[in-house]
Amino acid sequence: MVERVIATPAAVALIERLKARHGALMFHQSGGCCDGSAPMCYAEGEFRVGGGDVRLGAIAGCAFHMGAVQFEYWKHTQLVIDVVPGRGGSFSLEAPEGVRFITRSRLFTDAELAALGDV
Repeated sequence: MVERVIATPAAVALIERLKARHGALMFHQSGGCCDGSAPMCYAEGEFRVGGGDVRLGAIAGCAFHMGAVQFEYWKHTQLVIDVVPGRGGSFSLEAPEGVRFITRSRLFTDAELAALGDV
């Protein structure tokens, strides 16, 4: 089964550390306002998902959302959430860790696109 969003082993390890500290988490792919276009990690319920957001799937057991308008640009790609050294978004839970989540992407093949369901 093809997934719209996946995480690297390094991202999963960081998510597990953050879950141990903060409890259940959720992600929202920022559209580029305050902290740029980045995956933002929040304690579950600390970010209000609205009617204009879509749930792409989950990474490490955490729901991953994106704005519907932004999704229209990204729907042909698989999002690969990774972690790199550096200061990330001030609102995202990994900020004090000295690392930040980033989104890499790859184009789906035609076969993968045909197999994907609606979000």
